Amino acid sequence: MYLWVKAFHLIAVVTWFAALFYLPRLFVYHAMARDKGDSQAIEYFQVMERKLYRGIMTPSMIAVLVLGGWLLLLVPGHLSNGWMHVKLLLVALLIGYHHVCLAYMKKLAAGACLKSPKFFRLFNEAPVIALVLIVILAMVKPF
Repeated sequence: MYLWVKAFHLIAVVTWFAALFYLPRLFVYHAMARDKGDSQAIEYFQVMERKLYRGIMTPSMIAVLVLGGWLLLLVPGHLSNGWMHVKLLLVALLIGYHHVCLAYMKKLAAGACLKSPKFFRLFNEAPVIALVLIVILAMVKPF
């Protein structure tokens, strides 16, 4: 059972991270369209952002959390390891990032977000750093 749960957990992680990487990239293009005054492109990006967030990103996050919790129930000893504490902290930060994405999506849709495309390019790097650290923690278990 453990390997099946782990496999589906990893599939959910890949899907969630794909969305975490892509949504802020859409914000870059949305902000660029806003700066050009291209209302047709803005509407297009709003639809893409909303469908990605609601249809893929949020369900994937929920699956990651449910399956990750299940894995911890199957192997509760992992909770006594330092690497797991750091990994769970990073997951908590990613959940926060996920919700910050929602806030930016809403602000962009309302025309109330003044963040630059450059800001969103930098914002897009946070999940990359988290992914690298989480994979190293989960695979190497350094402490």
